[in-house]
Amino acid sequence: MEDRTEQGHAQENGRRDGTAREPCSSSPCPSLKMFLMALSFAYFAKALSGSYMKSTITQLERRFDIPSYLIGVIDGSFEIGNLLVIAFVSYFGAKLHRPKVIAVGCVLMSIGTFIIALPHFIIGRYEFETSVRWVENSTLNPSPCPLGSVDLTRDGKLPEVPATGCESESNLSMWIYVLLGNVLRGIGETPVQPLGISYIDDFASEENAALYVGCVQTISVVGPVFGYLLGSLCAKIYVDIGFVKMETLTITPADARWVGAWWLGYLIAGVITLFSAIPFWFLPRSLPIPGPRGAEECTAEQKSFIKNAPLLKHKYPADEHTSFIEMAKDFIPSLRILLGHPVYLIYLCVTIIQLNSLIGMVTYKPKYIEQHFRQSASKANFLMGVINIPAVALGMFSGGLLMKRLKLNIMGAAKFAFGTSLIGYILSLFFFAMSCENAKVAGVTLSYNSDGISYDRHTLFTACNSECFCSASDWDPVCGDNDITYVTPCLAGCSGSAGSGKNTVFSNCSCVGAAGNFTASTGQCPHKDDCDRMFPYFLALSVITSFIISLGGTPGYMFLIRCIKPQLKSLALGFHALATRTLAGIPAPIYFGAIIDTTCLKWGQKRCGGIGACRIYNTTAYRIAYLGLTLSLRTISFLICIPGFILLSRQLKEEERNAIHGAVVNGGTELEALRKEEFMISNVNQLQQMPDNCTDRETRL
Repeated sequence: MEDRTEQGHAQENGRRDGTAREPCSSSPCPSLKMFLMALSFAYFAKALSGSYMKSTITQLERRFDIPSYLIGVIDGSFEIGNLLVIAFVSYFGAKLHRPKVIAVGCVLMSIGTFIIALPHFIIGRYEFETSVRWVENSTLNPSPCPLGSVDLTRDGKLPEVPATGCESESNLSMWIYVLLGNVLRGIGETPVQPLGISYIDDFASEENAALYVGCVQTISVVGPVFGYLLGSLCAKIYVDIGFVKMETLTITPADARWVGAWWLGYLIAGVITLFSAIPFWFLPRSLPIPGPRGAEECTAEQKSFIKNAPLLKHKYPADEHTSFIEMAKDFIPSLRILLGHPVYLIYLCVTIIQLNSLIGMVTYKPKYIEQHFRQSASKANFLMGVINIPAVALGMFSGGLLMKRLKLNIMGAAKFAFGTSLIGYILSLFFFAMSCENAKVAGVTLSYNSDGISYDRHTLFTACNSECFCSASDWDPVCGDNDITYVTPCLAGCSGSAGSGKNTVFSNCSCVGAAGNFTASTGQCPHKDDCDRMFPYFLALSVITSFIISLGGTPGYMFLIRCIKPQLKSLALGFHALATRTLAGIPAPIYFGAIIDTTCLKWGQKRCGGIGACRIYNTTAYRIAYLGLTLSLRTISFLICIPGFILLSRQLKEEERNAIHGAVVNGGTELEALRKEEFMISNVNQLQQMPDNCTDRETRL
């Protein structure tokens, strides 16, 4: 009876100080289960919106008429938002109500996602580039070839008819809203991972914490699959669906001017993210502590066994009170020690370079599939979602499983990660051989007499279209009967047209045939025979390389944790995340996009003047630039690995010598220490088998 009274007082005291002191059983508490489900849903939501952003880069590029490097700036703005608050959230967030901080983050992510979609409702209808846009209200089909003469003495560009409505457009570029929304989304995402994982680690039992974290990480891999599938679905739907007559459109999803309903996916992702915030508002600040962690009612002798137990020495007291000034004083010396660790420093350099390669490749891979293999944006996103992402997830899981089965030490983990990366690198070299020829576009990739050329504006004009008053800046491609694409019907020398929308047929095209009685249809010529044969091999090799490279992900991460002293582990992980986000996550999409822009052959024209999005690329130059930059970065990282292995080998030998020296110096006391350790382990095991109040008196009664 006395024991029960004491236990009641202890639990009451625990309630007064705001901490749930009562021990929980070994099975997860209902609130912990709810937190796990809520965190998994939040991980899914943030991964979905992040991958959807990647899937819409070509849609945003075309809708806002911006080059690829600006898309890289928009994509990297998420990391900027994350870095703005990561230190503040990581430090102060752990001292606040963590579930509510995560809820606020999810709400901010949702608001940011809605802001990204906002420009669609501000800038009005999408008016794509067309050579007959000034007479679209006419009831008669105009002649594509207005009579006149081309002035070749200037820069090959005729004076443009000003577009109506330009005066009413805002001077502020609408893509700024997308950038700001992505920054806010990055700010909101910051507390989800560090606070969520620490909450699980604090209130889950020792044996279940790793399992729960693994489940949450697995759910986060499912998010990108649905994100790319959502991107594929929205890319099929026209941007102004419901406000235009689809039968009047002259473009298809395969056209370089097609813009899908990019805004729709952001609205869906924003709603899902908003829903993910709801459960966190109802979760407690703390949960019952399971097993030995809830041993506040134990005797002083039993507490000392738990505190000093070897099995728990990798844990650090969560309630250790240290002032901010003391932590600040200790920060600089700790950082100096960490950056003075040569193995860690080399690993940091290697991962930064490899992540530059990986992030740049993943960001523009759908675009590469579109441009090089002439696939629609919808199909490119679909393939990324159902083939590449699952291969990466399977590779990461298999890597962790192999590391456990093979019982790899720190050197084994380093060799495994290096080996898988090297094999993936060698296989990636075969991508250079998987090429498609440039599309046959008269005056751009070949001359009107079918000879290869280097494009400039003057090459668009020749004798067959000299009687037509044509513009060199328009992009409204037509496919002639000779399987050659012409930039506009006017530049094809067509004098008549019949039909409407996608079924428009242009007649009497003097550049298509010598007799001048050949026709042309809307859109580029397919020219996909060589690409259709090569594309399945590209996909197969892409899946294999993604899987093999991902095998080294888990061993590489474990190497990061094990190569430094335990007391520097948190700082090492935090500095690694900061460095990779700053030096890889932000710059990689920007300079990859800038280099891709250099391979553009024909830029689009903005409605109110100025260069817009690229319409056609030099596929050979694109392939060399994209793959060459990716593999060059990885080559540099492999070279840096060589001194890294030498230094790691020296470090391990030195640690082994120190261990042997310590054993010799201690001599006979070593056996005594081992016996004491076995005795303490035995007591810990007994404590774990005791009832929750650390006494078996009631059990015996």
